[in-house]
Amino acid sequence: MTHMNITCSSHVCLYPVRPSRGLLDEKFAVLVQNVPPGFQLTVHARHKCEDGHSWEAFGHYTADASGTVNGVKLSAGTFWKLVMELYGSAVEMRKMNVQTPMEVTVSAYPGHQTEGFADQVPLAGVVVERWYMAPGPGPFPGLLDVWGGGGRLVEYRAALLASHGFAALALDYLTPKVTMGTGKMVGNDYFEKAYRILETHPQVIGSRIGMLGLSFGTSVSLKMAVFSQVIKLRCVVCISGSHVQPVDGTLEQIMTYFNQNVEKTRINEDNHVIWRDLLLPIPTDLTLKVDVGRLQIPLLLVVGEDDQNWPAYESAMDEMMERAGNSHLLTVLSYPNTGHLIEPPYSPHFRVSIFKTIHVMVLWGGETMAHSHAQEDAWRKILVFLRENLYSGMKPGVTSFL
Repeated sequence: MTHMNITCSSHVCLYPVRPSRGLLDEKFAVLVQNVPPGFQLTVHARHKCEDGHSWEAFGHYTADASGTVNGVKLSAGTFWKLVMELYGSAVEMRKMNVQTPMEVTVSAYPGHQTEGFADQVPLAGVVVERWYMAPGPGPFPGLLDVWGGGGRLVEYRAALLASHGFAALALDYLTPKVTMGTGKMVGNDYFEKAYRILETHPQVIGSRIGMLGLSFGTSVSLKMAVFSQVIKLRCVVCISGSHVQPVDGTLEQIMTYFNQNVEKTRINEDNHVIWRDLLLPIPTDLTLKVDVGRLQIPLLLVVGEDDQNWPAYESAMDEMMERAGNSHLLTVLSYPNTGHLIEPPYSPHFRVSIFKTIHVMVLWGGETMAHSHAQEDAWRKILVFLRENLYSGMKPGVTSFL
């Protein structure tokens, strides 16, 4: 949902136009009117995160003969090239409270400017709120949303998936209360219990549940899909991950296996940590990698070819599935110049950021433009994949999604 508070100065007006209501992963356009023909201006977007950090982006435009700037296309989360106003910090921009909108202030300034926006009065401004919305009465297909090794409960992707018609449950499996209180990591039963919660929920179609994993979440998702006797999935989406892990290991043993190769960590000239070599070379021992050849459900792999954190590009799961004769179940989206953190579209690209659990600067990889276009393309295709595999064959009128 979008709420607009339009302000005008000196008869210059800036309007957000269609869609007047929309989701976080949709684009909207801005119209500037009543400026002199040929007038140069800067359209500036600013978002203040819940952690207090502010992010900004801007673009330069020239008015047409009627004094109008039309077709300023913005993403719902503002621009994909949002950067922090206070440069030097390497924190990530993530929406934590998904029950409130993401608020962005879009303003117009005279001339083609690059800095000093906070010290000026804009020609015009508008506040745009982007919501996550749940559509229809249900019941809905279910989806387990499993993030990576950074821990914490991250819900904005699950909320956005819910907006597209999936009953999504985000899992905090590395830093839940039981782990923080006892120091003991959860077991497979944690994920199986989450699956049963979805399966038996009255608003969920229990026979239509998928799983989506990012980074270390891919390890969990593949293991559950292949080996769990409880979790019966319809499809799996794996982003920036690998099937390499001790297949009989607990979550804690898997983490230990990853860490035992810590000597393969590289540090670049900027003192950024590169972890992609920890799992290389890909082992030939089948006890050290999930046999994806046993999968009997569709699998979508999303790979950044410049991933500096995980060897997703080298994992070659497609070869294992080809040998097993189930490659028809595999779809691979591979993106050049794209890094590790492939998130929903219009999220800023983080080539480097702080890995909070151990407070080091990690190199994720990717080039801003290529990575950002990959996020947009991958998200669209992920939604298509989920709809095809979780909605296909349902009776008309059972539910609806936006």
